[in-house]
Parts: sequence; structure tokens; C-alpha cells
Amino acid sequence: MGILTWIILGLVAGLIAKFVMPGNDPGGLIVTILVGIAGAIIGGFIASAFGFGAVSGFNIRSIVIAAIGAFALLFALRVLKRS
Repeated sequence: MGILTWIILGLVAGLIAKFVMPGNDPGGLIVTILVGIAGAIIGGFIASAFGFGAVSGFNIRSIVIAAIGAFALLFALRVLKRS
């Protein structure tokens, strides 16, 4: 996947994660993209470990995997922020 695809996938995954788990998070669009890209990496690693495949392109399966990873990352960041 190209860098533009990762950025778009990160934006979509980050927006989905913030929609599912709304709150007052610091940062704007750039942080949302970074959370989505990191979530895609984390989600791809977890999904491939469980045999579900990896983030392979801009398709529904990859968006779902990336959004789940972004949600997990956002949840972990909020838990660490409270500590």
C-alpha cells in the first residue's frame, strides 16, 4: 500500500474509532490520522495472529481491522491518561 492509502485508511479508521468512542481527546485531524494508522498496524498484527488476515489495501475488511485496532489504541491511551 502506498503512503496516501495509509493516510486515508488511517483517517477513516480514526474517525470510526472516535465515533464509536467519543470524548475529549487532544489533537485534531493529524492525531486522528496517526491513531488510525497506528490502529491499522496494531489491528493488522492482532488479526494476522488470530488468522483473520492483515491490512492489505483499502477494502472493507482492512477498514474494519484498522478501526478495531484504532479503537483498542484509543481505549489504551485513555486508560493511561487517567493514571
